[in-house]
Amino acid sequence: MINSMTGFGRAQAVLHGREITVELRSVNHRYLEVNARVPRSYSYIEDRLKPAVQPRVSRGKLDVGVTIQNNECTDERIELNLELARGYAQAVARLAEELGLDGSMNAVTLSRFPDVFSVRRENPDEEEVWADVRQVLDEALEKYCAMRATEGERLEADLLSRLKTIESAVAEIEAQSEQRLERYRERLSERMRAVLADTNIDESRILLEAAIYADKSAIDEETVRLHSHLAQFRQILRADEPVGRKLDFLIQEINREVNTIGSKANDLEITNTVVEIKAEVEKIREQVQNIE
Repeated sequence: MINSMTGFGRAQAVLHGREITVELRSVNHRYLEVNARVPRSYSYIEDRLKPAVQPRVSRGKLDVGVTIQNNECTDERIELNLELARGYAQAVARLAEELGLDGSMNAVTLSRFPDVFSVRRENPDEEEVWADVRQVLDEALEKYCAMRATEGERLEADLLSRLKTIESAVAEIEAQSEQRLERYRERLSERMRAVLADTNIDESRILLEAAIYADKSAIDEETVRLHSHLAQFRQILRADEPVGRKLDFLIQEINREVNTIGSKANDLEITNTVVEIKAEVEKIREQVQNIE
């Protein structure tokens, strides 16, 4: 089964008071390129993301987005500066005494003075955070890979249909090739009769010219290799591993054989069929570029 390089997966969970969201999206690319986006305060998990996805993804430009929100403020602590608060209270009391003012003060009023309370962010347990992110990442990967597999099934069905079309066209070329030599002999005889008028035609010369023409324009080897390439293409599609690079190479070989047939055949009907095959090959090439 083949996989598409285009996919999307998203997962979300609340773990240890943190709401973690992971999104994966990818497009086709010659090699694996992983671009990660993580909150600055959790930058230490960025280097762990690529090794985590590599066993499941071999090619494609993959964007991994991670967001982490502390719902329960688990990484923050409120600290009271008791000595500073006592100093504020004593200073206010002295001020009231010196100026003859009402020096009553409650805790709420005192808490509003600068730096009585402060928020200190504690360093979270990196291994705990990574374990939680990894759990959500694995769920997102499952959805991402499922989407790529579904798209891969569609690609495979389309490719098999186009391979069948090409095989039918190649069989047509082989049938046309058998008639090509006879058509050439007839055209050669007509030209020679027109030139020589009533003079007797040397049949042996016609046979010799036809033999030379047949040798130069023989396409048997190309059609045999083409059938072999098409069979190999089908076999690779069934492989349980990434096959994009293999198919990319094989489609180049198929295209080379088709071009050779077109240049050697020197026959209008075969040339027209070759044009049809080349159109199918180009569509296959476009599809192969999106296969992992």
